Amino acid sequence: MNPSRPYIARGLYEWILDNDCTPHLVVDAEAPHVVVPRQFVQDGQIVLNVLPSAVRDFFMGENEISFNARFSGVPMQVRVPYAALMAIFAKENAMGMGFGMEPGADYYERLQPVDGEESADGEADKDAGKAKGPVLAGVPKRPKPGRPSLKVVK
Repeated sequence: MNPSRPYIARGLYEWILDNDCTPHLVVDAEAPHVVVPRQFVQDGQIVLNVLPSAVRDFFMGENEISFNARFSGVPMQVRVPYAALMAIFAKENAMGMGFGMEPGADYYERLQPVDGEESADGEADKDAGKAKGPVLAGVPKRPKPGRPSLKVVK
């Protein structure tokens, strides 16, 4: 089956807009093929406002999200492969979803370089072994590979 992340992301984006909220993307700026303004990256992540009035030519395709935007007055083409999309949420109430646990998430893990391997753009993975994850409260950590388990939350 096709990975579910593009479908879920498109649905959440529309849902956020339908509720008159401002959609934001949390992006792993260190992932391969990500094109974002580096001056706004913090802790390897960037949060992007993708409200239709804030961006131009917004497109959520099969493999990536792309749009044009201005950052400090400088126009830029932004590209976010779905493998780098960590979360989508509404600014006003933080409703949304973190990615990594949805069906088909292992597809994106296979795209990421392994320790010491080169990424598709030819650069060695500098932060191999460094924990990465969105800095959002309530987003579950990805379990270690192996047997599935459930955690009881009271």
